[in-house]
Amino acid sequence: MAASAAPRFFEDLAIGTSAEAARIVSEADVAAFAAVSGDHNPVHVDEVYAAASPFRARIAHGALIASFVSALMAAELPGPGAIYVSQTTNFRRPVKLGDEVTTKVSVSALDPVKSYATMAFTCSVAGKTVMDGEALLIVPRRRRARTEA
Repeated sequence: MAASAAPRFFEDLAIGTSAEAARIVSEADVAAFAAVSGDHNPVHVDEVYAAASPFRARIAHGALIASFVSALMAAELPGPGAIYVSQTTNFRRPVKLGDEVTTKVSVSALDPVKSYATMAFTCSVAGKTVMDGEALLIVPRRRRARTEA
């Protein structure tokens, strides 16, 4: 994922503004996610078990792929300081180790009363959607940042 960008304030956002990043899912990613989350489902961590599964190979944790969305929103759009309120995620296809996942987020709605930004997101592999959904974030306002500094 991309390095952290300068934060965007609520006032900087517009419907349709988007950001994108790509990442190859590695063995190390899956092993680290299993260790941190405690999710050692054999379809993720056991080659023999996964080979006999409907996927015929190990697949990445869905929550690992969902974390790519969080990382892109934290690093780029809206950027540092945004706070997650909720997320709806639809898992469409499995992601195998070695797949390159392209994550895209875009502003789909803005609530100026609450400083909420609704972000539509998709993750795809070779042009096919593997996950999509929507996230709601609170985005800092420029005037609040100045008064608190």
